[in-house]
Amino acid sequence: MSLESPSSTMSNDATQTTTLACQHLSVALDDTPVLHNITLNLNRGWTALVGPNGAGKSTLLRALAGLMDFSNSTNVPNGSNHPVHLYGQPLNQLPQRTRAQALAWLPQQDNTSGDLTVADTVRLGRLPHTGLWGRWRAEDEAAVQAAMQRTDSQDWQHRSLQRLSGGERQRVHLARALATGAAVLLLDEPTAHLDPPHQWALARLFRELATTHTVVTVLHDLSLALQADSVAALQQGRLAIHAAHDSPRLHRELEALFAPAVRIEPLRVSPGRFGAVPMPLETTA
Repeated sequence: MSLESPSSTMSNDATQTTTLACQHLSVALDDTPVLHNITLNLNRGWTALVGPNGAGKSTLLRALAGLMDFSNSTNVPNGSNHPVHLYGQPLNQLPQRTRAQALAWLPQQDNTSGDLTVADTVRLGRLPHTGLWGRWRAEDEAAVQAAMQRTDSQDWQHRSLQRLSGGERQRVHLARALATGAAVLLLDEPTAHLDPPHQWALARLFRELATTHTVVTVLHDLSLALQADSVAALQQGRLAIHAAHDSPRLHRELEALFAPAVRIEPLRVSPGRFGAVPMPLETTA
């Protein structure tokens, strides 16, 4: 089964196939409702997923990746369709290998074990293409090297993953996701543990990837999230808003969601872009 390539001609008309979508998605974990009737359409570009702690961001990302059991936890109209679709096809009907080639997911904490080197860890990203016993091709190694170069981890390729810092390991795991060549990247807190220069570098990478990929990142840094093309905000398991980064309504919604901590202001150094400014701390007598 083949899926539409992200590099194919795409338009903004109503007939365009949405890259990744969920409709009326609800999820309960241990009989506790976590997500409520979420409908979200994602196309090529960078979408930042934000919200207060416990809003359901990671659960939604896992659902979009097809990692949730929907058998008893979702409410789909008429009960006839899977709530998540990739290129217009129900995600659960795609062969596992096809899905893995098209969609890559990076969890908050990767549990890769053993004493793998950085390069061998990134090579795991090629498994959807080579299989466990398939022939390793020059194009596979080229994808691995390119992914490490993009995440600034190439210099460590012969080092043990376990000897790296948390931030360094995060960049290696991101490289593994990129090595898949997947057109859809679902990244849960990809900037966690990273210092500001590497957060900035990854944000530039996401902006670059957004021209050809569908990139969805869970982020806690609102200023970083506002550098995305669009922002989807969750509140108590519900989609509060999904709008372009420069939408005044989005800014008002974010200020309300995170009140009284921040306000959204234009960035003087980057016209047309906005950032989250911390509100002054007030002292009481």
